Amino acid sequence: MDGVTAVTARIAEIQQQFQSLSPPQVSPSSSAVTFDRILQRTEQALVGSHPGPHGVKPPDGLEGYGNGRIPEAALVPVGMGGHRLWGPAAESFRQMSAAAAASGVRLEVTDSYRSYDQQVDVARRKGLYRNGGLAAEPGTSTHGWGLSVDVNPTSSTLDWLRRYGAQFGFVEDVAREPWHWTYTARPAPPRS
Repeated sequence: MDGVTAVTARIAEIQQQFQSLSPPQVSPSSSAVTFDRILQRTEQALVGSHPGPHGVKPPDGLEGYGNGRIPEAALVPVGMGGHRLWGPAAESFRQMSAAAAASGVRLEVTDSYRSYDQQVDVARRKGLYRNGGLAAEPGTSTHGWGLSVDVNPTSSTLDWLRRYGAQFGFVEDVAREPWHWTYTARPAPPRS
């Protein structure tokens, strides 16, 4: 019987651990309060040491600025409008864009680096991802490190990116957001 008791206790322990990992359930009437509380906690934190979603660490040379607090002069144009990224990500995106164009596909960037204030605005307008919305918690977005672009998600663009994006270090890393592509600095081997 001691074995059954031990197994039952272990199952209860594991269930308790899973419950602590689940996001809190928020009623619609308290969502604004929750958002403001999260925003306040994030603003009080040392943003520069915060990894982003999926444990993304700040790119080399940018860690001292903080997520969403990178000066424009420290970012590099991607070659489309005023869109900018961290230097290696911008260079790789330009190469990827040229390769796509050579295949007859135009990569149209709709968003790139986001300041902290822009992250707050997106979170207020679109809701937090963990609550069913489309925004990362402000101060944790890969856009705030100059690593991510949003593209116009046409079928030809997505087909091309899914086939070749990883060769340039860009991956589709957010479920429910096929337009969101993040530079990982780890080019993958070509897909067959």
